[in-house]
This record gives sequence, structure tokens and C-alpha cells, in this order.
Amino acid sequence: MTVRGQLFRFALVGAVNTGIYYGLYLILLTRLPYVASHVIAFVLSMIGSFFLTSYFTYRTRPTWRKFFLFPLTNAANFVVTTTGVYLLVDVFDLGSRYAPLIAAAAAIPITFVVSRTIMLRPEPGGAHGEREPVGTTTDRR
Repeated sequence: MTVRGQLFRFALVGAVNTGIYYGLYLILLTRLPYVASHVIAFVLSMIGSFFLTSYFTYRTRPTWRKFFLFPLTNAANFVVTTTGVYLLVDVFDLGSRYAPLIAAAAAIPITFVVSRTIMLRPEPGGAHGEREPVGTTTDRR
């Protein structure tokens, strides 16, 4: 698959993940302050994003190593969106319902580059077949 194809799939996963995040955020916002709602919704949607990114975007098998490294792909995203939400709501007086959508747009390019690096990096120890497309088999006999 080309980088362009991966970027397209990444954008689709991002749109789905943003919808999941935003739905969770709005639900949580009915009971929690906006920053707590943002953090919880972000973490839950990131877990779902890991599996969508593995299987759909890069067509690679998820591993525990990738799962534990995947939050690094969102570290910059988290900082940018959290700072953005705070600035938009508390500094620029934008409504807390729409601020996360605006803040999320700024983090997309950074997240793509870092996620691609982590998800397509070969496993340490020379794990054979790690980057095979999902659904293929390798006869190792």
C-alpha cells in the first residue's frame, strides 16, 4: 500500500475516532468538567484507534509492543488538543462543545508521521512476518 493510501485510511480512521471521541466527550460533559471529559474520552478513543490503525490503516498485526508504544503517537496530539481546548475555551471564550473539534485538526500531521513510524517498525529480535498484511499466513515449518 502506498503512503497516499495509508494517509487516506489514516484520515478515515481519524474521522471515525473523532466521532467516537466527541460522542464520549459530550456524554461525559453532562457529569464532568470539560478537561476531565476530554482526558477520559481521549484515552478510550485512543484504545479503539490503535486497533483500527493496526488492521485498517497499516494492515499489520497488533502486538503488545505496538500497543504500549501507540500512546506515544498520540502524545503530541494530546498536548496540542488539550492546550487547544484550554485556550479556545478559557482564553478565547469559545464554547466547550466545539473546542475539541477545532483543536484536533492541528494535531493530524504529527500523529500520522509518528503512528506510521511505530506501526510499521519491525519488531525487535527479527520477528519474521511482522509487517505481513493481516489475513495472510506464513508457513514456518
